[in-house]
Amino acid sequence: MEGGQQYNPRTVEEVFRDFKGRRAGLIKALTTDVEEFYQQCDPEKENLCLYGFPSEQWEVNLPAEEVPPELPEPALGINFARDGMQEKDWLSLVAVHSDAWLLAVAFYFGARFGFDRADRRRLFNMINDLPTIFEVVSGTAKKQSKEKSSMSNHSSTKSKSNSKAAQLGSEPPPKYSRPQPKDEDEDGLEEEEVDEQGETLCGACGENYASDEFWICCDVCEKWFHGKCVKITPARAEHIKQYKCPACSNKRART
Repeated sequence: MEGGQQYNPRTVEEVFRDFKGRRAGLIKALTTDVEEFYQQCDPEKENLCLYGFPSEQWEVNLPAEEVPPELPEPALGINFARDGMQEKDWLSLVAVHSDAWLLAVAFYFGARFGFDRADRRRLFNMINDLPTIFEVVSGTAKKQSKEKSSMSNHSSTKSKSNSKAAQLGSEPPPKYSRPQPKDEDEDGLEEEEVDEQGETLCGACGENYASDEFWICCDVCEKWFHGKCVKITPARAEHIKQYKCPACSNKRART
């Protein structure tokens, strides 16, 4: 078994490449190689695990003998439920556990090599842009892709007349801009305004406002969002007449 003892990615890009390789191997086992995978998961055998490797290969094998293991171990005993469930449900269950294992391995490397908060966030965002193995195996990834494409086409037909978008590299929106220095007798008021601005958070991820990031304001709830969190670019924002965040859009759809 490969296992990864001789391969230790040390940067965000290397860990993400490792993640994608292992993910590709696991998807192969649960889709194109599913018949072979099914046969190898004999319930009469001992506890078996499904491993994915950076080389985009997969393997069904016994768990590592050393304690603790070099890397986090996949779900144990996936073979025992094979004949007790519908094949589709069993494959979906294995897929969910495989997703959890991939995240465990990726952030194990992050912890081992001292990724800071920014690196961990960047790694998660890169991973989160990919469909999960469960979404691929269950077919929901294709449905979500079609829905996003439909929403994007609908939004692109609108024209922009009163943009509340903060442009990248420009001054922050007046609502949240830091006040200019004032006379000494106004210091108390200035400090109070700065404190209030320090609490400005993205309505999606909860992170603080940063002047070097693109933000956009919802015209309904008036909450601000990172453009990347709601998948809105500065160019696209210029053509949106009235922006509604995902939560407000869903509320109107339900009513």
